[in-house]
Amino acid sequence: MTNIVFMGTPAFAAPILEGIIENGYNVLAVVTQPDRPVGRKRVLHASPVKEVALKYGIKVFQPVKLSGSDEMQEIIDLQPDLIVTAAYGQFLPTKLIESAKIAAINVHGSLLPKYRGGAPVQYSIMNGDDKTGVTIIYMVKKMDAGDMLAQAELKIESTDDTGTIFEKMSILGRDVLLETLPKIISGNVEAVKQDENKVVFSPNIKPEEEILHLNLEAKEIDWKTRALRPAPGAYFKNFKGKRTKLWSIKPLEEKTEFAPGYVVNVDKHELKVSAYNGTVYSIIELQPAGKQKMDITSYLNGVGQGLKIGQRIIEDEE
Repeated sequence: MTNIVFMGTPAFAAPILEGIIENGYNVLAVVTQPDRPVGRKRVLHASPVKEVALKYGIKVFQPVKLSGSDEMQEIIDLQPDLIVTAAYGQFLPTKLIESAKIAAINVHGSLLPKYRGGAPVQYSIMNGDDKTGVTIIYMVKKMDAGDMLAQAELKIESTDDTGTIFEKMSILGRDVLLETLPKIISGNVEAVKQDENKVVFSPNIKPEEEILHLNLEAKEIDWKTRALRPAPGAYFKNFKGKRTKLWSIKPLEEKTEFAPGYVVNVDKHELKVSAYNGTVYSIIELQPAGKQKMDITSYLNGVGQGLKIGQRIIEDEE
């Protein structure tokens, strides 16, 4: 029986861990991030991966910092055949990578070498890509730079956001990993080096990247809104004088002469707004500061009453 140490944290990684367990591999331990406070009451919550581990009675390690920790030495002492990671959230020291008898491998959520880093799904949607995917790689000291062992594509639909893509990708990642593991174990796998000339990085999203700007076309506002949904959300700093998140919009085919940020059309159930380069979008769901999420009808019947065609509702963020 092949002994595995699994390392992961979010919901993306949970089905992958469960697939490994249910397919007869012996998971010696699970390594995940420490429990985090959630909500206004700051109640500690276990990661989705920890919940799977507890369900199956598997030992869990949760070091705040893995490198140099007592937990890392305990993991090394387990002498696993494989270390499998999926969105763990920390770098693995070389000493730990090399402790795996067969290999340390990673399930990465992009079509490498495109989108190395911590936010590959967000960047794929934000850049308007029509596909993403999963790549199984050997782990090396350099971030997401190991040789590729398997890869599978996933179409990005116009309705997808980061949440839905992660749901689809977790199942795809599980299936591709389970197909690849026997080949890795037997040594019957072809490793392909990544083309360094095609590397694109996708670092974690910074707070300033959540801001929507008036120099974005309607389709780009849609891409960014979906990329940052379900969290943290994309927002205009000054939408009718308030910081306002756009949770869902629809880019339209029509064009306008209005500069960005003006009301193109408004009725009881629709608000069309101008964007860069004469493009137009319809707002479906939004959230003014201090308010709950609301659909456009609720907004227009409440805080958005009295809007008129030709009225500027979005100002420059400065």
